[in-house]
Formats: sequence, C-alpha cells, structure tokens
Amino acid sequence: MLKGKTAVVTGGSRGIGRAIVLKLAEEGMQVAFLYRSAEAEAVALCRQCAELQAKVRAYACDVSDEEQVKQTLKAIQKDFGPASLLVNNAGITDDGLIMTMKEESFTGVIDVNLKGAFLMSKHILPAMLRNKEGCIINISSVSGLFGNPGQCNYAAAKAGLIGLTKSIAKEYASRQIRCNAVAPGFIDSEMTKDLDRPELEAHIPLGRLGRTQEIAEAVAYLADAAYVTGEVLRVDGGIAM
Repeated sequence: MLKGKTAVVTGGSRGIGRAIVLKLAEEGMQVAFLYRSAEAEAVALCRQCAELQAKVRAYACDVSDEEQVKQTLKAIQKDFGPASLLVNNAGITDDGLIMTMKEESFTGVIDVNLKGAFLMSKHILPAMLRNKEGCIINISSVSGLFGNPGQCNYAAAKAGLIGLTKSIAKEYASRQIRCNAVAPGFIDSEMTKDLDRPELEAHIPLGRLGRTQEIAEAVAYLADAAYVTGEVLRVDGGIAM
C-alpha cells in the first residue's frame, strides 16, 4: 500500500529520522525529508537513497517557523505531488532541572518538538483532505508517558504530542485520515551517546538499547495499518510496562 506514494519526514538527516527515510524508501515510497542544519548528512542520505533507485529529496526547514513550513510544503507539493504520509520526527533536547532551566531552554524544545508537529500537520492536512487519504505519525517518547528528571521541557513536549495525536485522530477519522504516535524508549543514537549505557540497560527488561531501524519498522507498520488510529505504540524494550 505504500509503494509509489509520497512521505514527508521531519528531522530526517540523522538518527531515527534517517532510519525512517531509508525504510520508507526501501518500501518504495517517494520521500521528502526536512533538516535544519545537518546539510552534509542530508546530502549523504540522498546519495544513499539514490543507490536504492528511490526518489528522495532533502529540504532545509526550521519546523518551528510557520512561514518556512508553508513554503517548504509548497515546494514538496510541486516536486512530488500530494503527500499521503507525514512523519513528525524533528526533535531537540536542552536538559536541566526545572529550577535552573532558562525559559528559552523550555520554549526552544517545545517549539521544535511540539509546535513543529502542529505546524506541519496543520499545513499538510488540506492536501490530504483534497486527496481523500492521509496518515500522520508523531514520534513521541516514553518520557512523555512517565516523565524524566532533568527533562521537563522534553517530557512536556512529548506528552503534548500524544494529546495532539489523539485529537487529530478524532477530528479526521471520518475523512479517512489516520494519526498515530510511536513512543521510543532509549535508542542507540546521537541523543543517547553520552548516557551511562550499563545503568540504562539495567532498567530495560529486554536488556539493551533499541535500534533506530526498530523505530523505522514501527513507523512503516503504522503507515500501512489502515484500521489503526489514535494509537500510541511503545517501542521501548519494556521499560514503560
């Protein structure tokens, strides 16, 4: 069901986003992915996807800026036609305890991780409605389910994504547009490279960090699961049981 259709992936140049772009390209989708600053990685990913004979293009865009979002989606529409899948993956961290956290650290994370997903969804939905199909997948986190010390901004944004997911699912189910979320646990990526791995793994029932490819597989499943909407799929090794 995915082959030949167009996907838009935010935060697609590195980590989980990169794995999602590769997986969707392998499934035969055309992929437009957004990045904010990692231009070299974006170029390398496009080159890798070209070897798979997949149509993949990169677009520089700050998803927290509404005008950039609107212009980028217009460019994607021109290059690819209507998109049937949006994956809101763009995310940043700026950790600190709440009493010492600066306001810009809180709002900066909220703006990219939550507001960015709102803006992308808001401006892609009209085309999905006209095309009479669509699927939005938000990359949340288990931090949004149970919180995390030192990450009140990140946990709040990821919890907000779950509420956003369920609201969009209820608003547009009657129009055959689905919205789901994936809640990764601790994934072996740039965001976790400085963490104490043995300490983390001791608290994960499956005893290891997840792989970016495993999140990408969950995204591909939800993109193709025509009777699933409003769901939050944990991919966390059991840590949030």
